[in-house]
Amino acid sequence: MSYTKITESSSLHRHLEDKPVLEILKLMNEEDQKVAIAIQKHLPVIAALSEEIINKLKEGGRLFYIGAGTSGRLGIIDASECPPTFGVPADLVNGIIAGGDSAIRRAVEFAEDDPKQAWIDLQSQFVDTMDVVIGIAASGSTPYVVHGLKACRENNVTTACITCNPGSPVTEFADYKIEVEVGPEFITGSTRLKGGTAQKLILNMISTSVMIGLGRVLDNKMVDMQLSNNKLLQRGVSIIMKETLLDEASAKDLLLSTGSVRLALEKAKTM
Repeated sequence: MSYTKITESSSLHRHLEDKPVLEILKLMNEEDQKVAIAIQKHLPVIAALSEEIINKLKEGGRLFYIGAGTSGRLGIIDASECPPTFGVPADLVNGIIAGGDSAIRRAVEFAEDDPKQAWIDLQSQFVDTMDVVIGIAASGSTPYVVHGLKACRENNVTTACITCNPGSPVTEFADYKIEVEVGPEFITGSTRLKGGTAQKLILNMISTSVMIGLGRVLDNKMVDMQLSNNKLLQRGVSIIMKETLLDEASAKDLLLSTGSVRLALEKAKTM
């Protein structure tokens, strides 16, 4: 497959080592502002993918992210934040990184080059046709991701990709193609920058819209969040106070007795 490797194009900025820090930051900020604009025209396909995921999850399916390096880590971050934020089971949204969990903190050499490992990793999670697998690869050519999606396609698993190189190999095996052209990186080839930012923004959109679609948000509140620390407990109390006529002490007692903002609100209606 022939395609332009935009992510490897030379940076628009030269002699970075000679620039003062403030100028470097200003230039990086200018580049970052291009990312959200580049994503805008891809909202229809992101919406279609999110709707597909909502339907699959309502039927008992799961969502998987696969990636290597920065892309894999971003998938893991998004997946790991769904249970505490939305109160969903830990295995509903899953992030898998080339090289395994040890690669979250330290790069595992050549892990992304293994074309068979992604499918092995997915099989260990018993992936099936009820699930959706999203391959994240800024370059669009990472063997771990490309062949992972290829295997999914061969086994009738719904696939999608997030890449910054339109027409790259990963798109061949994606039912939903999110191809965001953010242009050359500030440091040539360093896709942890604009490429990573684009991926993070898109993952935010997907998981948030999916959780809203699953009924995990009431109005604009995280009513199913896990009350795992004092900050979240106080946030829950504040929500209950705003939605009811209860004072702080009563709202806290109700929240502690029910263990859930949603249940507390429902109980408050009967009081």
